[in-house]
Amino acid sequence: MKNIAMKLETVKWDNGSVVIIDQTRLPGCLRFLRCRTAGQVREAIRTLQVRGAPAIGAAAGLGLVLGIGRREYRDFSAFEKKVDEICAYLCSARPTAVNLAWALERVRRVMTRNQARPVGLIRKLMLAEALEIIREDKQNCRAMAGHAQAAVKKNARILTYCNAGMLATIDYGTALGVIYRAQELKKNVTVYACETRPLLQGARLTCWELRRKRVNVTLICDNMAGYLMQQKKIDLVIIGADRIAANGDTANKIGSYTLAVLARFHRIPLYVTAPRSTFDLRLKTGRQIPVEQRDAAEVRSLWFKRPMAAEGVKIYNPAFDIIPAGLISGIVTETGIITPPYTKNIRSRMTA
Repeated sequence: MKNIAMKLETVKWDNGSVVIIDQTRLPGCLRFLRCRTAGQVREAIRTLQVRGAPAIGAAAGLGLVLGIGRREYRDFSAFEKKVDEICAYLCSARPTAVNLAWALERVRRVMTRNQARPVGLIRKLMLAEALEIIREDKQNCRAMAGHAQAAVKKNARILTYCNAGMLATIDYGTALGVIYRAQELKKNVTVYACETRPLLQGARLTCWELRRKRVNVTLICDNMAGYLMQQKKIDLVIIGADRIAANGDTANKIGSYTLAVLARFHRIPLYVTAPRSTFDLRLKTGRQIPVEQRDAAEVRSLWFKRPMAAEGVKIYNPAFDIIPAGLISGIVTETGIITPPYTKNIRSRMTA
């Protein structure tokens, strides 16, 4: 298999446009999508052309700058109104991943801090902040990968879920970043990737990434994970996150809770890997995390030549589930690994 250079960026700013990897085309085709309007960025987020909490945050920050445009505004009040409209518009694309709202608010705060300055300059400063989010993501992912090595032994057999790699961030990954760093350290890890129904991010995206990096990866159906654990073929479970509540309850791709229960039963450590921007301290527990409901077609027929469910059958298609903090061995952030008691230690880490 031809090895493609790893120097790809999931989201980047190029000559006044937001350029993203269209993840709906993978693994068959590596295609770049150029977004020239905030509407195009929102649609890319909504349809999962760009996905993964850090990546959609980065895309949204740049999308806000696109929405502002280079038009003239009669005064700061008119400019502020437009910014707020764009923020609300972009934020509505997907409700669960908190990085989306976090990035928009971070870029918006630049406007607030500089309201006495000309609008043209404010726009440049907002773009600089959006680009800083991208720079920090690259740095944070590598820091998380380094901290997590304390939990990764040589010859470890690692189970991962969904896609928490470069495609979910900018160029390295959260959970998969841990695996990339382990490989760089020659730890000889083996990876089992769950296919991750119904959108198959594990089969389509994670396996594509890991094969490009020459990581030893085996694809399994989601319902095979428990059997592998029973056969003592899994040493460690590493996943990403879309939102983490103040008590450590974690929202991740639907099916993550099942893996967490299985891992606890088989006494296998499970680690969540996510930057501090994924924490939402306004929410005391995971019960307050909004869970996105997606199109029934994703279950009924999306990847099949013919519909695979009886016509007219009711379909329940939540995109995420919530892992209770008690099932999580540790949460890896860019500043280190947070361990129980989570409510105390998360608050301490976030305010440090």
